[in-house]
Amino acid sequence: MLGQSLGGLPGIQTVMRFAVLLPLTLIAFTGCTAHDRSPDEIREQTARATSTAARDAKAAAQGVVEGLKQQRTININRASAGDLKSLPGIDDDTARRIIDHRPYSDSEDLVKRHVISRAEYDRIAGKIEAR
Repeated sequence: MLGQSLGGLPGIQTVMRFAVLLPLTLIAFTGCTAHDRSPDEIREQTARATSTAARDAKAAAQGVVEGLKQQRTININRASAGDLKSLPGIDDDTARRIIDHRPYSDSEDLVKRHVISRAEYDRIAGKIEAR
């Protein structure tokens, strides 16, 4: 009953379809019209797009490098104090204790020898190794 016309008037569904399709059609035609741009405007827009793409590519490359640095493990038998301090929760004193108690046969030796607490070890366990 809704889709039928009443007394020669179009049905509600027909009117709704027209109400939706007309704006979409106008938007499509507007998007397809030619823009009058000078060659200088095109060059400037291209230069801006190229600059943005280069900046984004550089940022992405830096992100990859940082990700790779975070994924590498630190050998607690050879790491410098600075390398050890890059681990979460490791300060100067803790780094010095780790260095003073070398060598380690296993990274768990840090806890077994009471060099660091279990909580500290759990924070860094995936980032260290003993080789």
